[in-house]
Amino acid sequence: MPHTYEFPRPNLTVDCVVFGLEEENYRKRSPGEPPLQLKILLIQRNLPPFKGEWALPGGFVRVEESLEAAARRELREETGIEFVFLEQLYTFGEVNRDPRERVVTVAYYALVNLWKYRLQAATDASDARWFPISQLPPLAFDHEQIVTVARQRLQGKLRYEPIGFELLPEKFTLTQLQRLYETVLAAELDKRNFRKKILHMDILVALDELQQDVAHRAARLYRFDEEKYRQLKEKGFSFQI
Repeated sequence: MPHTYEFPRPNLTVDCVVFGLEEENYRKRSPGEPPLQLKILLIQRNLPPFKGEWALPGGFVRVEESLEAAARRELREETGIEFVFLEQLYTFGEVNRDPRERVVTVAYYALVNLWKYRLQAATDASDARWFPISQLPPLAFDHEQIVTVARQRLQGKLRYEPIGFELLPEKFTLTQLQRLYETVLAAELDKRNFRKKILHMDILVALDELQQDVAHRAARLYRFDEEKYRQLKEKGFSFQI
């Protein structure tokens, strides 16, 4: 005989804050050009409530799936994005956060090399688009609050874990890496100190390759040595920027 519950239960959803940086932003900037912009992926809702408005990708959790499986499924179904860095963020459970009924959502944040993915809106999304985090449209539900919390988490974690490499191409320059940190942290970093610190960690592999098709002097390319980082971490290595 199946178990039954005496009390009503809230519905459960997942929502995903997907961060990305555009490939074209990694070129050398001219004087006066605006700084790089961190971007967030939004979907345009195709169903009520808030039909036609922008929101974070997400949806209801199925009975047979885990929270992370639900988050990855919703990302795949609503945007075509899969196989990305994904981490649980926070649980949002204000009583009136959803006008339909009581809904608790578990939020995740993801990091994407966005130029590698072709967005594909589907299921209950009529469109999927990248927006600069400084120019977001009004968002459905309490998604503005979720975005704020996700950005704070990203800024904090970027300083003590090398998750920023998820936003970069596999091969990158030290300038690209520094601009990534400056963009996410919204702060300028001293070039000499940044390079000294990141190279001293010994988690980058200098490649025998230079940038291609650039107007300025081509810089050396590097890649992140994830296996080396794991080995160092097991020995007590502390990543700090």
